[in-house]
Amino acid sequence: MKQRLRAVGWSLLFLLGGYLLALLLLYLAGRFLPHLAPGPLLGAAVETAALVLGYAALTWLIGKRVLRLSAADFGLVPLRPGLRGFGWGIVVGSLLAGLAMLVAVPLGHAAWREDGGNPVQWGGTLLLTVAVMLPAAFAEELAFRGVPLIVLSRSFGRIPALVALAALFSFGHSDNPAVTGLALVNIGLAGIFLGLAFFTPGGLWTSTGAHLGWNLAIVGLAAPVSGIPLPMPWLDYASGGPVWLTGGPFGPEGGALATLAILGGALLASRRRKEISA
Repeated sequence: MKQRLRAVGWSLLFLLGGYLLALLLLYLAGRFLPHLAPGPLLGAAVETAALVLGYAALTWLIGKRVLRLSAADFGLVPLRPGLRGFGWGIVVGSLLAGLAMLVAVPLGHAAWREDGGNPVQWGGTLLLTVAVMLPAAFAEELAFRGVPLIVLSRSFGRIPALVALAALFSFGHSDNPAVTGLALVNIGLAGIFLGLAFFTPGGLWTSTGAHLGWNLAIVGLAAPVSGIPLPMPWLDYASGGPVWLTGGPFGPEGGALATLAILGGALLASRRRKEISA
């Protein structure tokens, strides 16, 4: 019992402490560098940097110094399986998100149209978005699939740990624009999918790749990511309806098609772990 309480305490301290440290860093950046982030992408980059620094610092302090976790516990070494896992995650995450959006065309009358710009501008914006989304995905994975998932899974088992952290992951998105109940359910399911990916070879590499691939496919196809629209020249996406099916203004993650895609991702991650362990 004492071990379980200790695991819960360290996990909550890690999650809350990393967030508060990121807020402190953002306050300092706003106070001393007020003109650092004039645009939406640069603003997102500053917020992401604060989260990465905050949770990286606590990963070292709580994870390594206090709990004696090693890089191998996070799946960060050896490098080769990590890179393979990262690639697997990007491919699976992007294919699942893209599939959910494509199926919305015949079922929900979703459609793409040109809205100015050209493919070259689209490609340049996508590359810039990758530069912002990669550390953002890593920050969230470090927070929810890092120290807390390792510690809680050792004390309670993997399934209870996955479910508890997925619920917190969903709660963390509850203030997003245009959020719905189904959207929060899907984000929770995504947390389970990413947690299962963490337990495959590559660990944090794999879950970060899956997180990045999913988000990147959605923004590359000009839809909002978790309710947040990002600028994308050349393409414009109309989600069609009904909202419960396609996600509407929240983006694909708010619809039942995404539910099926995420469940498929969880199944693939579970099978990959079993196949490699066999």
